[in-house]
Amino acid sequence: MKKIEAIIRKSKFDEVKEALHKIEVNFFTYWDVTGVGNEKEGHVYRGITYSTTDIQRRYISIVVSDPFLEKTVDAILNAAATGMVGDGKVFVSDIQETYRIRTKEKGTDAVN
Repeated sequence: MKKIEAIIRKSKFDEVKEALHKIEVNFFTYWDVTGVGNEKEGHVYRGITYSTTDIQRRYISIVVSDPFLEKTVDAILNAAATGMVGDGKVFVSDIQETYRIRTKEKGTDAVN
């Protein structure tokens, strides 16, 4: 099993959510976060410079069985990309074990 953590633009969340549902990844957790990125210059809009040092993003956490890893990451990468600086990051880590509290199932049975 793998844990996929993605930090994406808030504006791309609905597209990512739809892409995940299309590949039958229907359970994940998300929350709004603020981070600091590599971009150092502010953006100018109508003559006013806005700071970009604190960036509003959405953080998504998903646990999938190994066969779902590649298509889940691909769905996120394709749906979240704008091609511009600040599109975000995806992290993948191993999960040793998973338990479903209600039924006490463990392993991949608890994930699906």
